[in-house]
Amino acid sequence: MSRARDRSSKQDGAPAVAHAALVSAAQNNFGPPPTPSAFARTMSVFRREFAAYFATPVAAVFIVMFVAIAALLSFQMAGLYTRGQADLRSFFQWQPWLGMFFMPALGMRLWSDERRSGSIELLMTLPLTTRDMVLGKFLATWAFACVALLLTTPLWITIAWLGEPDHGVILAGYIASAMLFGTLLSVSVCLSACTRNSVVAFVLSVAACFILLLTGFSIVQDFFAQWSPKWVIESLASMSAMTHFNGLTRGVFDARDVLYPISVVFALLWVNVLLLDWRGSK
Repeated sequence: MSRARDRSSKQDGAPAVAHAALVSAAQNNFGPPPTPSAFARTMSVFRREFAAYFATPVAAVFIVMFVAIAALLSFQMAGLYTRGQADLRSFFQWQPWLGMFFMPALGMRLWSDERRSGSIELLMTLPLTTRDMVLGKFLATWAFACVALLLTTPLWITIAWLGEPDHGVILAGYIASAMLFGTLLSVSVCLSACTRNSVVAFVLSVAACFILLLTGFSIVQDFFAQWSPKWVIESLASMSAMTHFNGLTRGVFDARDVLYPISVVFALLWVNVLLLDWRGSK
């Protein structure tokens, strides 16, 4: 009887041993599941944030307001038709001022609402780095702003139908506008991480964007020229987003005009990461 029970227990345990051996062999052959790359993690945040814009009517309201105000300023204030020239210069000259208000409106809630609601602590527990979240949120918001900008292309089609514009210059103007929007948005996103109040973030962002644009105006440079050396004036002009934007809208792709928005965006996003890590460690 005892021998029969021993044989029976060995036979019952054989499938379990065989299963364990198969699992061990599978782990040795295939290893643990692969860790998602930084690009995959960033794109997961990007897709979630970008889709969230179109889940509510806020996206439609923003796009309609942007396109309507841009068209109104171009036709009524700048005289797009009455100028008698087949170009979109009167449209692009208003993009910095539209971006000064619309980009802070997009970026003011990215981190301030997360901090006020306490959901930022939940985000920090996800298998994502702070860099993944910052870059994914920024790219999603910038892509949404570029969608609004692309919906103004009927102006380009109208000008092409009425005359013979320089399409290269117009394309350069759209690229310059998208890069300018990215620069101003990075300012807003960074300041949004400094406060829990989205209204405060909006006001601070508008003020910072205004200063970033204002330093490129001749009236400001003339004021500093009265008592400052020449290198100060040149530094102010080089730090202005308006200076580099105007250079690109003329269709001249200077390396400094292209590198300026890229460097500003990367620098401010890096500061954004540092701010979130610092506040998360407190």
